[in-house]
Amino acid sequence: MRLPLLRLLACLPCLAMSLEPALVTPLWPGTPPDDPRGLTGPEKDTSGPNSNQVAGRSVIRLGNVSTPEMHVFLPPADRRTGAAVVVCPGGGYSILAWDLEGTEVAEWLNSIGVTAVVVKYRVPTGSLSPRHKLPVQDAQRALTLARSRAAEWGLKPDRIGILGFSAGGDTAARTAYDGAGRLYTAVDKADETSCRPDFAVLVYTAYQVEKDTVRPDLAIARDAPPAFLVHAFDDPIPVQNALVLASKMKEAGVPAELHLYDRGGHGYGLRPTDKPVTSWPKRCEEWMRVRGLLNP
Repeated sequence: MRLPLLRLLACLPCLAMSLEPALVTPLWPGTPPDDPRGLTGPEKDTSGPNSNQVAGRSVIRLGNVSTPEMHVFLPPADRRTGAAVVVCPGGGYSILAWDLEGTEVAEWLNSIGVTAVVVKYRVPTGSLSPRHKLPVQDAQRALTLARSRAAEWGLKPDRIGILGFSAGGDTAARTAYDGAGRLYTAVDKADETSCRPDFAVLVYTAYQVEKDTVRPDLAIARDAPPAFLVHAFDDPIPVQNALVLASKMKEAGVPAELHLYDRGGHGYGLRPTDKPVTSWPKRCEEWMRVRGLLNP
């Protein structure tokens, strides 16, 4: 008996739970910069029996991350394109939606021949000022490490991008577009390589606009990396976050592709539903292919 297409697609992300990283390693050779943090307990999944589900399934909400890591997922050798993406899960700078916006993203990227580097960045940081600093440090370090190991992992050092969701989208946007440069002092030879991504994918990004005011440090240079943006009009995170970024890129002459959907809400990741917004990975794959990022 043939399953309806939507039910069949809904099963696909489950495969990500069996996807094992080729490498898990701390981001820093010693104590991360600007620590100690004073976390309240051990790293753990903070989801409970009453936690919201996405597409009918639970989400790993990883909290109290004080030892940042990168989890590297390599596609089969015969499918590698040389492209890589550093993935920043969201979670309001409080937790990380580890499977929904991390390992499931890695599986999709591997399926199109892209190496995925999922960043377990430090959270919670909401009580710190600025709250994005430690996550951006961790994302910059992951980009540096990926580029420094490009030959080892079969990567092209000019095809290393960043992807983020919600607060992870803020982390990715600041890593790609803020002009402050590296937010930490170099710790080893790997930091001689660039920490700037070659492209950015920003999905329901947050914190670019707050209380109808554009964050004052948002300035996009003419040589900034191209971007692919996704947002829904009914997202409680205002759609202006994506619109402002896209307009700033237009002003700077930076290529950008923006996909806005009337319905979709927030926090859907890649899990297929009956809402068209969840088709965004296919649109993103097309964008990457047109830009030559998926050429062998």
